Amino acid sequence: MGGRHGAVRGAAVVFALVCALVSGCGGHGRGPVPTPPPTATAGSPLAVKIDNVPGARPQTGLDAADVVYAEQVEGGLSRLMAVYASRFPPVVGPVRSARESDLELLGQFHRPYLAFSGAQRRLLPLIDRAPLRPESADRVPAAYYRGGGRAAPHNLFLRPARLVSSAPGRGALTTGFRYGPAPSGGTPAASRTVRYPQARFTFTWSAVRHGWLIAMDGTPTTTTDGPRPAPPTVVVQYVTVRDSAYHDVLGNPTPYTQTVGSGKAEVLRGGRSYAATWSRPVASGGTTFTGADGGPLEFAEGQVWVVFARAR
Repeated sequence: MGGRHGAVRGAAVVFALVCALVSGCGGHGRGPVPTPPPTATAGSPLAVKIDNVPGARPQTGLDAADVVYAEQVEGGLSRLMAVYASRFPPVVGPVRSARESDLELLGQFHRPYLAFSGAQRRLLPLIDRAPLRPESADRVPAAYYRGGGRAAPHNLFLRPARLVSSAPGRGALTTGFRYGPAPSGGTPAASRTVRYPQARFTFTWSAVRHGWLIAMDGTPTTTTDGPRPAPPTVVVQYVTVRDSAYHDVLGNPTPYTQTVGSGKAEVLRGGRSYAATWSRPVASGGTTFTGADGGPLEFAEGQVWVVFARAR
């Protein structure tokens, strides 16, 4: 299905194109040696933009994602980007529209499939030129359907198997994350809350589930098709959030979440909190996390949630 989007470009072309879409690419002196661009052997994961207002909950297929990114959108609300590589659930959703920030975020993967409901007309040419496979509901209607019981636009769902024949495997997770034993140090943490102007995420440690139970806007997060999500690792990544050139229909500016660069982070695992720094020097590379001791900070095996918070 990706054939109609053009042949795979070389690493240099990918780098140049992504850099044209983002600001500040390559201008950071700190951090490790830049991660090489993903290669064709890595495979292409599936990224899905998921609605996250109260009317869209509970979501479907969220617990099957390898990585879930949470970002601020218009009006101070939140939206999710779920990335699937290990396995595909039968259904994912509700699916919503793409944002300019998604192009920068997804540059760390090898030509990922991007499932989304649509985008602003001015943004569509940028999406088409980005090093990814845009598969919107308009382009591949057979892969989507409207679910009953919810009002539009909170009722659009994706059947991944109708978009991609099979999951590429964990090798497609070219995020830069490292997995391994818990580091030493850290401080005990029973819960952690991240607030946006009109949304909040609370992660509460569960020794029984060996993960962090999630509540969004004060309501426990559940899914329609699986257990309550309890990611073993949660990352609060402090980034620059600025206004983009786009607005919603009410005139609210669309935030641009900058994921290339470096900054502070907090990593939650095993009921403890670890101070960290993050670094992503180039848009075509992954993000590395360094602990207080200067060494790589490893995550627990399993699902990872990354919540982008405005740098303080």
